Amino acid sequence: MAGFVNNLLILLLLFQNICLGFRSPLSVFKRYKDTTTSLSSECLGSDQPVISFGLSDFALDIRMPGVTPKQSDTYLCMSIPLPVDDEAYVVDFKPHASMDTVHHMLLFGCNEPSSAENYWDCDEGTCKDKSNILYAWARNAPPTRLPKGVGFRVGGETGSRYFVLQVHYGDVSAFRDKHKDCSGVTLHLTHQKQPLIAGMYLMMSVNTVIPPGEKVVDADIACHYKRSPMHLFAYRVHTHRLGKVVSGYRVRNGQWTLIGRQSPQLPQAFYPVEYPVDVSYNDILAARCVFTGEGRTTETHIGGTANDEMCNFYIMYYMEAKHAVSYMTCTQNANPEMFRNIPNEANIPIPVKSDVLKMMHGHHEETKDSDTSYLLQQAKKEEAEILDQDFHIEEAVEWPGLDLKLGQVSGLALDPENNLVVFHRGDHLWDENSFDSKFVYQQRGLGPIEQNTILVLNPSNAKLLHSTGKSLFYLPHGLSVDKNGNYWVTDVALHQVFKLGASDKEPLLILGVALQPGSDKNHFCQPTDVAVDPITGSIYVSDGYCNSRIIQFSPNGLYVMQWGEETSLGRARPGQFHIPHSLALISDLSQLCVADRENGRIQCFRLETGEFTKEIKHKAFGRELFAVSYVPGGLLFAVNGMPYPGEAESVQGFVMNFSTGEIIDTFIPLRKSFEMPHDIVASEDRTVFVGDVHAKAVWKFASAEKMEHRSVKKAGIEVQETKESETIVEARLKNKPESTDPLKNTDKHLVQEASSTGVSFVLITTLLIIPVVVLLAILVFIRWRKTTVYGGKGSGGINLGNFFASHKGYSRKGFDRLSTEGSDQEKDEDDGTDSEEECSASPLPPAPSSS
Repeated sequence: MAGFVNNLLILLLLFQNICLGFRSPLSVFKRYKDTTTSLSSECLGSDQPVISFGLSDFALDIRMPGVTPKQSDTYLCMSIPLPVDDEAYVVDFKPHASMDTVHHMLLFGCNEPSSAENYWDCDEGTCKDKSNILYAWARNAPPTRLPKGVGFRVGGETGSRYFVLQVHYGDVSAFRDKHKDCSGVTLHLTHQKQPLIAGMYLMMSVNTVIPPGEKVVDADIACHYKRSPMHLFAYRVHTHRLGKVVSGYRVRNGQWTLIGRQSPQLPQAFYPVEYPVDVSYNDILAARCVFTGEGRTTETHIGGTANDEMCNFYIMYYMEAKHAVSYMTCTQNANPEMFRNIPNEANIPIPVKSDVLKMMHGHHEETKDSDTSYLLQQAKKEEAEILDQDFHIEEAVEWPGLDLKLGQVSGLALDPENNLVVFHRGDHLWDENSFDSKFVYQQRGLGPIEQNTILVLNPSNAKLLHSTGKSLFYLPHGLSVDKNGNYWVTDVALHQVFKLGASDKEPLLILGVALQPGSDKNHFCQPTDVAVDPITGSIYVSDGYCNSRIIQFSPNGLYVMQWGEETSLGRARPGQFHIPHSLALISDLSQLCVADRENGRIQCFRLETGEFTKEIKHKAFGRELFAVSYVPGGLLFAVNGMPYPGEAESVQGFVMNFSTGEIIDTFIPLRKSFEMPHDIVASEDRTVFVGDVHAKAVWKFASAEKMEHRSVKKAGIEVQETKESETIVEARLKNKPESTDPLKNTDKHLVQEASSTGVSFVLITTLLIIPVVVLLAILVFIRWRKTTVYGGKGSGGINLGNFFASHKGYSRKGFDRLSTEGSDQEKDEDDGTDSEEECSASPLPPAPSSS
């Protein structure tokens, strides 16, 4: 009997180890036993705050737990612990709030919240210890994106262990229906060490008084910087209703360098710093808020209510990890005299439409139906414009096209089916021996390229669908595809432009004279690109390396007109070119944009007249801008050239707002590096391809949101849209065998904890049954052996019920409580609930290689 009991105990221990061995990586998350909150049934979203993205990454959902503020200007706070003990890094933020209900939110990091309640009035404070601002949101601002390799450090020995969300509910008339609010923010965290640590520098006026009726009142802030160098990458401005413009600067040796300038009445996002700004020891950081007291009958002071004012300039920065400081403030004006030299732009208000002002401040006055309809339409339009820019471009690292064996890639285009068309030079090279001083091609003896120079690829998997262009070209350059699927190409050696049908071996139309450079109506000199108007069929040619003009032809190739001239000495004037290198036809606006390569700019012209309309030029372009592409809806994509020796501008891709010319995003490849990106093409779904003439490669880029969606789709995850357009993701196992390929399994990266519907009940049950069956088989064998040895006498029954009841879960050490200090600053709200993971939860697959 004693031997049997010993065997049973050993088996029980083995079973427990097996059970723990099958535990999901989510078991690293703490159980929130004392801090679990439940979202109201009226709140939509995940009832679990933690979702794993694999072995190293996870998301933390922070939401208000279904609150209904009863008074205007109510500040509510809630806290949630960091679900891991070790160090982690916040690398992304996604807000969930609307200006209809929330004035603004702040997210703090600290170690001891001011209260242990599910939520509390922020008048009690936010944190008991020192708090760091991690994130701020107001007025339908888009998500904040951190640069690659940069993260806010939390947890571990020195980082914050709690997040505290502050939410300011300005006008509570939106809560007349007594609905519950669950606004908040979702954080993306990773355990992978980040080489650069992000922090927040807050410049804030604390003693400004705005007299009633005063037309202009300045609030100035300035501090000397006394720490290790930091690099600024984003800024955000904040005032209440009286603020007109907020500007921030770095002042070094009397020189004012703009960090950012914005109207606080526009969506209060963290906007990217347009030109890189570094701050060194003994620099001065300065900011000015411009207010007006018009319309007020009493003095307005700095304070926390909507009738008070604020003057805040937030700066997101990063530093080397060994010197990192997570939070710094400046609340004084160390040198009032210096503001006599502040650039005049800081004093010029940025105009905002009156109807936008009403919407931004959440007014709920009763209006006529027509007025209400108009405001709603305007709000949707403004939101659409914001969301249209709310994305980040990243390389699609799973795309195999980078490994294609190509010659120098000179041109890219998309055909009517959205397939990628590549124009490359096969075994021919353009080098210093290709042309003489008169631009005559010197390597005719090589003959035309014997490989197919036009390749049509599946944009998803880079599979070759079609190829043509063999024995036709010497040095391919520009490429476009018209609405009928015809290929239009230029050859700089032949000095010609060709039209080819997709299935034709001979050109349908040839412009220019073979191998003869020239500058009249019938000749080109190294033409660089061609574009065809889908409406009129007119042909536009950029000509070229040795001419400086744009030529228009009729659909059948007759000369119509030309414009452009060489760049004169000094600053290039509108209509002057120094290698018009690439064309982007904006048919919906009847404009043609030209990448003026050596002038490092984009010039746009009217199609009908060639009249100059705008120039887009940024310091970040450097001296050269190689190619430009347009996407209907208002986005321009471009790539620049390598910097000259001693210059800092990096070679990269750009996403710009066509209307304003502002840079929305920049991107670089993760695999290999740009050497000379020569052409770029983008589709309406914001998939971008870049061809590099030196690297002989083609990269694919896509918006981060799109790639996340694609990864979700691969994993068989169903995405359901709620009425508030927030996404609930549930992982469901499909009714087909699981692949044994670990690489395929890595695609399934959004698996929720076992206590939710996110993990398959069948899988958990199977993992439980296997060791039980093994255990029972062993017990039967032991019973049979004892029966045989002792002549068939049983040794007593066994009760497994107590065994299963004894292992309900495991406990974890508690968290050190975090807090954020109370302030008159803006406040944010987030909330999430916690769930436990049983030891029998299935293991999560590793994270996919793509993001």
